[in-house]
Amino acid sequence: MIFTPASSCLLLVDFQSRLMPAIVDARIAVDNAVRLAQSAILLDIPVLATEQNRQGLGETVPELAGLARSRFHKRHFDATKDALWSGFLPADRKLIVIAGCEAHVCVLQTVMGLLELGHAVRLVRDAVGSRSPANKDAGLHRAERYGAEIVTTEMVIFEWLATCDHPAFRDILKLVR
Repeated sequence: MIFTPASSCLLLVDFQSRLMPAIVDARIAVDNAVRLAQSAILLDIPVLATEQNRQGLGETVPELAGLARSRFHKRHFDATKDALWSGFLPADRKLIVIAGCEAHVCVLQTVMGLLELGHAVRLVRDAVGSRSPANKDAGLHRAERYGAEIVTTEMVIFEWLATCDHPAFRDILKLVR
């Protein structure tokens, strides 16, 4: 299934200020999430974020906070299990691209919840993180076995663009380089 801008939504899971210092290669994950979010905005794709236990883990990191249309405050690791989740994602966007932390906890459980709700999910390998490489790898493998496609930042961006003739191509190319 091809992800088009009209059918996609970008979900940034728990890129939070007190969590990120513990994440292996956090800078890479955040930088790629920024590229995804900036590209999504140029393509009119909704960018949404979740925050787990904001009092304990802090708010979304500044680089991403201003790029998200809205932020969902949650207590469940699987955001879809929260009583207020219904209506957070745009109803017409069934194809969800996910970046976030931690790959083996909130990201994985939210991916599984979205899949159970009938969404198609692409999990962006180079825009997720965990406190250990083993946990990240295990989270990615389990998400893939459950039905998520594992992709990279550039795979998503160029699939959204579809052609070098797209009006946003040059602006987005600057983000990738």
